[in-house]
Amino acid sequence: MAESTDVVVVGAGVIGCSIALELARSGLRVVVVDKFGGAGNGSTSASSAVVRFTYPTIAGVNAAWESRHCWEAWRHHLQAPAGEPLAAFNRCGVTLLDVDFAPCSLFTRHFDKAGVPYEKWNAQELSERLPAVDAGRYFPPRPVDDDEFFADASARLGALHTPDGGFVDDPQLAARNLAAAAQRHGAAFRWKTEVTAVMRRGGRVRGVRLEEGTELSAGVVVNAAGPWSGRLNRLAEVGGDFTVGLRPLRQEVHHVAAPAGYHDAAGDGHAPVLADMDLGTYIRPEGREFLLVGGTEPECDPLEWLDDPDDGSPHPTVSQFRTQVTRAARRLPGLRIPNKPRGVAGVYDVTDDWTPVYDRTELAGFYVAIGTSGNQFKNAPLVGRLMTTLIQGVEGGHDHDRSALAHTCEHTGQTIDLGAFSRRRRPAASTGTVLG
Repeated sequence: MAESTDVVVVGAGVIGCSIALELARSGLRVVVVDKFGGAGNGSTSASSAVVRFTYPTIAGVNAAWESRHCWEAWRHHLQAPAGEPLAAFNRCGVTLLDVDFAPCSLFTRHFDKAGVPYEKWNAQELSERLPAVDAGRYFPPRPVDDDEFFADASARLGALHTPDGGFVDDPQLAARNLAAAAQRHGAAFRWKTEVTAVMRRGGRVRGVRLEEGTELSAGVVVNAAGPWSGRLNRLAEVGGDFTVGLRPLRQEVHHVAAPAGYHDAAGDGHAPVLADMDLGTYIRPEGREFLLVGGTEPECDPLEWLDDPDDGSPHPTVSQFRTQVTRAARRLPGLRIPNKPRGVAGVYDVTDDWTPVYDRTELAGFYVAIGTSGNQFKNAPLVGRLMTTLIQGVEGGHDHDRSALAHTCEHTGQTIDLGAFSRRRRPAASTGTVLG
């Protein structure tokens, strides 16, 4: 059976749903195809959904700062009806401990250009503002079985605090909100089906074939398949001119009870998100009583790269739970370490420089929004607009490879050079971690 549409988006995570919404808003007929049974059921569901601005590139900072304005006015962004349940942005702030290999100055020079408010705290101010936090310097991160792990602090740390950061409370609901908005603009969704072929003719994409045999004819196909994106690229026979590689990486986020009184010093009811690259963790509030603890890929930890993203177990392991939560307890002395692991695991789609690829490909009409590297949930509201700018420009005849397109942000007025996310870029400035 053959059907036709203007655009096929493969992947209904928060990125794919945002792209579907913005393309549908532009007047195009959009069909979204996803292997799962609903929006945000893949990697999105395991996201910690932190909204921060600490990227080592101006494009990354501008994207995150613009997206924060979208999250803050989420109902307006979606044009959602009054009764629709929505994901909520919690503006609790983000505090980044100042470490030598990713010093505060790496970010503040971009903050000054982008207009991101921030505060620089010395060690005394950090202890006064966050009394539950041990301000000791323990760098470099070590395995928790290392004899030096519990060595005394070598110094005390300051921090960079961005009061406008925070987190989104329900990442899967955020994806569903975007999907519902896209449907209001006419987008259709095909659940529990996979793409088995990318159709092409004369050097241009012509659509996709689904596993039940349906052929969806389309002049534009967008790969937003997350950790499954490499598989789709191979079907399309693209990627030969990419200068950055992509690999699936399994990661865990753990759920623990917050220390007694941890949030009491916060005026809005939540202590800030704490980014601790000194010990190799991040800590995010989860309501008033719990915390999420994730890792920042310290060099001492082996990374769980996958050949097939379907092989990634969704269940937390004892070893990773013990490692990450013990590190968190070193930073929060009042934190108790449970005997049984609790949390989630997901799979990142990681590029060599931990920076996404939002670009066209050598196959005309085939676009990619991939390599999100565990750090692009926050930018999802903007990514749909970036990809719409890209697709409209390239389909209109612009040579993006020769002269990169730019996107002007609605809320901040900043301009983002889309060449920063090119498949053919030189590796971007990066911390080599999920921080970007």
